[in-house]
Amino acid sequence: MEHVSLFIKNVNVFNSYLKKFVKADVSVLNGKFYYIDRKQNTPFQADKVVDADGMYMIPGFVDIHMHIESSMTTPVPFGNCVAQYGVTTLVSEPHEIANVKGVRGILEMISAAKNAPIDIFYGIPSSVPSTNEMLETTGGSINYQDMKHLLSEKDVVCVGEIMNYRKIIQENELEITKFLEYLHEEYPGYVIEGHCPSLVDLELAKFLYLGINGDHTEHALEEVRQRMENGMFFEIQNKMVKPEILKYICENHLYEYCCFVTDDTMADVLHEKGQLNYVVERALSVGFPLEYAIYCATYTPCQRMHLYDRGVIAPGKLADFQLLRDPSVLKPAYVYKNGLEIFSEDFAEKEFVSYAFPEDFYRSVQLPAITLKDFQVPLPAALSPDCTEVTVRVMEIHSDRTQTTEKLVTMPVKRGKLQWQESGCLLAMVIERHGKNGNIGYGFMTGAGLKTGTAATTYFHDHHNLFVVGDNPSDMFFAVNRLRELQGGILTVKDGTVLSELELPVCGILSEKSVEEIACSLKRVRESLEELGYEHNNPIMSLGTLGLPVSPALKITDKGLIDVKNGRITDLIIQ
Repeated sequence: MEHVSLFIKNVNVFNSYLKKFVKADVSVLNGKFYYIDRKQNTPFQADKVVDADGMYMIPGFVDIHMHIESSMTTPVPFGNCVAQYGVTTLVSEPHEIANVKGVRGILEMISAAKNAPIDIFYGIPSSVPSTNEMLETTGGSINYQDMKHLLSEKDVVCVGEIMNYRKIIQENELEITKFLEYLHEEYPGYVIEGHCPSLVDLELAKFLYLGINGDHTEHALEEVRQRMENGMFFEIQNKMVKPEILKYICENHLYEYCCFVTDDTMADVLHEKGQLNYVVERALSVGFPLEYAIYCATYTPCQRMHLYDRGVIAPGKLADFQLLRDPSVLKPAYVYKNGLEIFSEDFAEKEFVSYAFPEDFYRSVQLPAITLKDFQVPLPAALSPDCTEVTVRVMEIHSDRTQTTEKLVTMPVKRGKLQWQESGCLLAMVIERHGKNGNIGYGFMTGAGLKTGTAATTYFHDHHNLFVVGDNPSDMFFAVNRLRELQGGILTVKDGTVLSELELPVCGILSEKSVEEIACSLKRVRESLEELGYEHNNPIMSLGTLGLPVSPALKITDKGLIDVKNGRITDLIIQ
């Protein structure tokens, strides 16, 4: 009688090739599937025998486009959390920490994932900084040589999303362009992820011509159609779970050319709703067929990333799987990785040992000396002493998207000082915190954002300088100093009192606490923002992307106001 590590009997096995469930016994040897016995008559001597009693076995979920830093947690607690949702493999793109610590940040994230209960692979950040040093100051950058170095890391499997999508299709001297040329020569067929919202027709063709053949961003149906009909692999995140999109995929049997991903998942959403399972459940709710939904959350993402050793229950493949009581309810009773149980509904989340980052990662908020006087917006030197009002460019926030629009607002001037509090707008400032130049960028905010009080954060895409916005300079000053004490975080303040606070001491963007603990604090920050008037379906993401100079239309960095469309600094005050 043959000996195996694990023997699971009486289970309904999802066959990825047939795309249906079959009754079988399953044996596992040395962390890999050994035999899927549909006849159920082959005896084995096993170290462990499990009677599944008719439960359903599906492969572990595989999320190939996501950012661990979006959860504001570190790799081990993140992996510990998502294991309970049936996720056994991730491909994370760490451009957030790269903007703070460069290639060192990426290598530390790779090292920090070693003790996670699941497999965490990484993509090479291709756009760090997201624009250039003329428009934003970052703590680190990734150049051509850094990309080549990262290519040699065994846990790196792709080039992460290329975000400067309009510039790369023009004549340019971008570092990523040099790297793509190198890849085409030395590593033809290497996986290259894209980020190209709104590109269509000839511009889309130019993007694809460069070998960038994957996209995960939000699109209208025509944009999705053009991508898939031109051979682009489409990654369906939560925002794209729309009836017309899924109907198009189903009607044209395009399952081989798409998968489900999460992209960004905040800790509170992760704790309350789940991770990739949540996206798949939503797809099921709008009519995506169950068997194909499983297929596109397991098999097709592995094919996309050339992870051919997993994503399917078959001999020789990694024994990464979930046991479900009901396949239409994606709540696993058990989750196995390499044939070992990593989650059981009968037990609480396993404890984890925190990874010790280098000491300077905990001292990354290096602010210049700030006084209350810095919260007075400087007027142009050429302004007439008799001037009584000026026209100011203001970022207008919208409740349904992270893109802003430019709004022109008239503000009074008295005794040479801008009386912005009389305008109904809030003062916004970005303070360079990487210890490089001490820049302060000034702007104003209106619309669906904060109406009163102060919010401040060092989690500020992608450069992660310190952002503060408020209606009271004293509260803003207090908030900045509080973040200096915490060495990073996100908080709200009113009348000299902290209303809510999440400490992020690792590079000013991550916490080493459990996802549940982070979720609790983050939820309170979210609620506080809403209590202070923020009207948005994700106020934390809206706040955190006000400094992203590749997202239209008017954003703010330590360099000042950025005209995103034209890629340049623009005047705050129009004379």
